[in-house]
Amino acid sequence: MRKLLFANLLALILVVAAFAQTAPTEKNVTIFGAKIRYLEAGDAAKPTVILLHGLGAQAESWQFNITFLAQNYRVIALDQIGFGKSDKPLLKYRVGTYVDFLDKFMAELKIEKASLVGNSMGGWVAALTAIKYPNRVEKIVLADAAGLAPKEIDLDRIYQLNNSTRDEIRANLKLIFAAPALQNNEAFVDQFMTQRIVANDGYTINSLIESIKRKEDFLDNRLSEIKKPTLIIWGRQDGLLPLSDGEKFNKGIAGSQLVVFDNCGHVPQFEKAADFNKQVLEFLRKN
Repeated sequence: MRKLLFANLLALILVVAAFAQTAPTEKNVTIFGAKIRYLEAGDAAKPTVILLHGLGAQAESWQFNITFLAQNYRVIALDQIGFGKSDKPLLKYRVGTYVDFLDKFMAELKIEKASLVGNSMGGWVAALTAIKYPNRVEKIVLADAAGLAPKEIDLDRIYQLNNSTRDEIRANLKLIFAAPALQNNEAFVDQFMTQRIVANDGYTINSLIESIKRKEDFLDNRLSEIKKPTLIIWGRQDGLLPLSDGEKFNKGIAGSQLVVFDNCGHVPQFEKAADFNKQVLEFLRKN
């Protein structure tokens, strides 16, 4: 019995130690004079994976992925400039801005090359980085990525993404998630509203929408310039960016792989976290 108790205690200590080793640490770095906040986990000696959130999100949008990936990689999830707890200067924001910030961020942290995993706008940033700064990129994962020009820009629908009322949030939840429990969760609505107020990123979002109106940085005619191994993950029920966009990315990027999750919306890293983690890890491990 005493041996069994000792073995169980030892196992518990090892689990706690492993968690402590991979639990994210909050850090800050100055990029172009602005404070950028990021979360880091894993062994700094291992290959680096950088997680890039979408419009109106922050590093915590990867809360179900960081620790898992950090068992095998150095994982960094940042609040991109203008979002989360990072500084929010009154810039003319465009996706190209984020690409330049990412290049400088990697230089400041002395990261020569990394694999980039991006959701929505973060996928757009990852793809454009692979084009503009290919020497910085090992592999890319595009999860329901933005960046392809729609046939018609529905400004009312786009501006709705800058959530400012409960009704707007309710409408967006039905576009973002596939699961009814996430679509119709009033506690989630209030939590979302609170996050929007605390983040104070409404100007950033509107500025990026203006960039979309100006048709800046779209990827349609540049996909063939992406020469890095690419995994595309898409939620079949994404109400913001249709699966046809994922198919266009797959067709335009030579050698890319498209994986579609059923019963999943716009944020597969959240709604299908276990499946997402498995696919990303398998892809990153491939030679």
